[in-house]
Amino acid sequence: MGILAGKRILLCVSGSVAAYRAPELARRLRERGAEVRTILTEGATRLISPLLMQAVTGTPARTELWDEASEAAMSHIELARWADCVVIAPATANTIARLARGEACDLLSTVCLAAAAPLLAAPAMNRNMWSNPATLENCATLRRRGVSLVGPDFGEQACGDVGEGRMSSVPDIVAAVAQAVDLSGQLAGRRVLITAGPTREPIDPVRYLSNRSTGAMGFALAAAAARAGGAVDLVAGPTAAVTPPKVNRTDVVTAGEMLEEVMRRAPDCDIFIACAAVADYAPARYSPGKLKRSNAPARLELKPSPDILAAVARLKNPPFLVGFAAETEDVERRARGKLKSKGVDMIVGNQVGEACGFGDVKTSARVVWEGGSERIGQCAKPELARQLVGLIARRMGLGKVALLRAGSSAR
Repeated sequence: MGILAGKRILLCVSGSVAAYRAPELARRLRERGAEVRTILTEGATRLISPLLMQAVTGTPARTELWDEASEAAMSHIELARWADCVVIAPATANTIARLARGEACDLLSTVCLAAAAPLLAAPAMNRNMWSNPATLENCATLRRRGVSLVGPDFGEQACGDVGEGRMSSVPDIVAAVAQAVDLSGQLAGRRVLITAGPTREPIDPVRYLSNRSTGAMGFALAAAAARAGGAVDLVAGPTAAVTPPKVNRTDVVTAGEMLEEVMRRAPDCDIFIACAAVADYAPARYSPGKLKRSNAPARLELKPSPDILAAVARLKNPPFLVGFAAETEDVERRARGKLKSKGVDMIVGNQVGEACGFGDVKTSARVVWEGGSERIGQCAKPELARQLVGLIARRMGLGKVALLRAGSSAR
């Protein structure tokens, strides 16, 4: 039956006309071996019957937060703990807005707020509601928090309009659920150390050298590694990114501070992912007073910043090492050069420049290792992180399937 066999999927149905497709979705998930429970909002119950969902799933559908019989045992928390994945299909504009605000006003929103499992939503609404800036901003908020959105698709809508807003097809949603639970347990028992964000190298009390990194990729990796069961330590440079659930975060500013925190933890970790955009150079001299235009030097003298990845590679028993290479051209060749020069296990090459780069919602990568490579096409950073964590697990021989090449080795 594959990835979904034995997985526990909590299907939440909100009040869109597309709710009529929820029974088919539940049936398809069960055909793949998943155990399915359902929550229906008040709006959903006006469109489909809880009894129908019970017939399809084999378990009673929940509709009320204030259900005395169920809540005697804190059922909303039990549901949140039970689920391996929470799926909202369809997800209305109202439901998306409530989740973005962090409300706990009904059973669906309360369970979503309490759940630590991956959360996936399939939006369904009128095309104008979908394109409204408020909806788009709410969706962006959810993505930043690690929620996966499937669709919506383009097509004819129940109101007669044609445009983007249709709920994605049932096979597409099933495939997305399988991807969301694919990492489950693959890094169980492993300690994962990740760096993220930029560093700032001070020139004087008000100026510094830095770069455009937002930390989004490193934080997405931390979230994916935690969902895969890893014990994750995240060392982050200055960034506004939100700490993912179950991740231990330490904030730093300079490359020297990041090196210190990493070397304190690296000897005890199994995997080190150097995703931070560490400044290559720092000012050779720091001015304790603000430099004035009149007495500022004509040239700013620089010195190399510490090479954190190389420092970890020099440990007597280094962890599995993953580095990143942000390149403006010839990505794979330069990534392979870095793989050899750094003495690491894997390099993730990213194309950056005017068309793409730091801060972009979507990205792509060419991942290289000794004797092999894999291209990950353009996708959202949380999805890229999921694929990278799965690839790391396979290269290390972890999880259900080890795809190590004959004769290769992984620390």
